[in-house]
Amino acid sequence: MKLKPVVAMLAMSVVASGAWADENSNFTLSGFGTAALTRSNSDDAEFARLGQLAGVKTSAKTGVDSNFGLQATYKANDWISLTAQGLVSKHITDEYGAELTWAFARFKASDKLNIRVGRMGLPVYMISDYLNVGYSNTFLRPPVEMYSQVNLQTVDGVDAIYQTDFGDTTLTSQLVLGKSESKGTANSYTAKFSQVAGINLVLENGPFTVRFGHITTKFSVEDSASLNAVLGGLEKFGFTSAANDLRLKDNKASFTSLGLGVNWKNIIVQSEYGVRKSESRSLPDTTSWYTLLGYRYGAFTPYYVHSEVKQDTPRTMAGLPTTGPLAALTAGANNFASLTAVQSSNSIGLRWDFHKAAALKVQYDRLTPKDGAGTFVNPKPGFTGPVNVIAAGIDFVF
Repeated sequence: MKLKPVVAMLAMSVVASGAWADENSNFTLSGFGTAALTRSNSDDAEFARLGQLAGVKTSAKTGVDSNFGLQATYKANDWISLTAQGLVSKHITDEYGAELTWAFARFKASDKLNIRVGRMGLPVYMISDYLNVGYSNTFLRPPVEMYSQVNLQTVDGVDAIYQTDFGDTTLTSQLVLGKSESKGTANSYTAKFSQVAGINLVLENGPFTVRFGHITTKFSVEDSASLNAVLGGLEKFGFTSAANDLRLKDNKASFTSLGLGVNWKNIIVQSEYGVRKSESRSLPDTTSWYTLLGYRYGAFTPYYVHSEVKQDTPRTMAGLPTTGPLAALTAGANNFASLTAVQSSNSIGLRWDFHKAAALKVQYDRLTPKDGAGTFVNPKPGFTGPVNVIAAGIDFVF
């Protein structure tokens, strides 16, 4: 059990929290983090989050659910500010690494309109703005079934955020345009996203929040050795149509989601429903959703989460030979056609707000993959699940 990363994160938060305490300064520094241990009850596959090369089995590890972030803002004047955010986590490789998640200039055009230019969070989900800030979420970990549908958290471009009130109701409208890029695990490929466009509408009234989001893009993956080998084999043996269906080259894709949040008295409800569409069979169409129910008892909040994802396009390629010397080629094509991690999960957890800026969380998940390994990585032959995962962690902000 490796505790050094956990201790380091907690120590960094203590040091940083006292680094900038001058309230009259135009420069502010804040941060967040999660120090967690995670383990499962199976050695047949590893539980991991989206984009992680390796996960956990029966030995507890810190890497799956732990992270640390710093955010710096410089206010040049009343209408211009600069913001940068960095995040340390395990992503792409099996080592902790740092990435620049935000780097933008904000222009206050009016009391209702703000324009940002640079690198910003992409409003894919209801909690995209604070997806990595565990303290801001009830659960210890966002449901992997829903939050693995879009491998894209940031965009380089411009957005406009307009906020207005209608009586007791507040409407926040966001439009975003730009481009982005992401790496596959172990840097096995590069996904390039062009013509990224999105709309994010949030309606708030008292304890109720309703959110609608729609993201569209064109994307390409040209340096995947495994995909290129399958495409080359299909074209060599005359299956050009199947190769074109699987190719990832300037394909249109979209993700549409609807969210509901309720924070009424002691009752907490949070739910999202998302639909992914793509022109390529290598990025299958999906439908995903989750619902969280919680109840606050003073500083304690027990909660329950149910989450599911299903693939809407066929998981096999029609018209390819299933026997004979080309059966292996067909298996490779079907592997890309069934890349969606079809799975459901049930989770129970407890959040304890023991400090004004820190919360202890314990969460137990029972994950049931369907037709494959689900969201698990590095599975052994014959792995089916279900698998139980338990995690405990401290979320903090400063």
